Amino acid sequence: MADSLVQGLIEAGVHFGHRASRWNPKMQPYIYARKNQIHIMDIRETVRGLLRAKKYLSQVAAGGSLVLFVGTKRQASATIEREALRSKMPYVAERWLGGALTNFRTVRSRMSRLEELEAIRSGEELQFYSKKMQSSLNREYRKMYRNLNGLRSMNRLPECVVVIDPKKEKNAIREARKLGITTVALIDTDCDPDDVDLPIPGNDDGIRSVEIIVRNLADAVVQGSANVAAQQKQADAAPAEAAPATEEAAAPAGEG
Repeated sequence: MADSLVQGLIEAGVHFGHRASRWNPKMQPYIYARKNQIHIMDIRETVRGLLRAKKYLSQVAAGGSLVLFVGTKRQASATIEREALRSKMPYVAERWLGGALTNFRTVRSRMSRLEELEAIRSGEELQFYSKKMQSSLNREYRKMYRNLNGLRSMNRLPECVVVIDPKKEKNAIREARKLGITTVALIDTDCDPDDVDLPIPGNDDGIRSVEIIVRNLADAVVQGSANVAAQQKQADAAPAEAAPATEEAAAPAGEG
């Protein structure tokens, strides 16, 4: 399994960093070499960070907590949305709303406005508005849908935030750290690993690189959620199996 993972990471170009002139010296422990003025990351450190993050995310999902996926850069947004939907977790793939975590109640309250706009657009009420008002409502809806749709399932603060490129998503990292929320991030050679609780050194600019990392993290969340469902099913089945035995034991006492 480890060999196939390493091979997949190498084929996806996860080990390629930025130009050496753009590096953050704190990334030195994760850098293997420099070739043609490009830093090459140590794939062993990537695997170590990925496995550590997968174990943690599986535990979070198994505990019934939320994992928020964040990645708004062009190379990551489609993957973040797809894998978050697959793992049934909230996500931000377009733009990070300031206060999405630190001002969670206010952001959450805006969901009611989004639902109100959806009701207007899907019903017959929209035709009673003027053309100008219809255009304004549609524009407001598109903007709110783009920014809030991924947060619909976030009915409480997440226990963990998964970030692609913490340098770009510095506001998300800052809010998570302020609230004591654990951060997992794919960090390139220009990032500061001290800003992240569980860093995964790797290329955060390549589409294939982002895909393989996010897919593995989402797999861990799915696995953790599946364990919860299996345990719940066993718990529900246990009383049903115990019921006949209880009735048989009670029968002689009733006859006496």
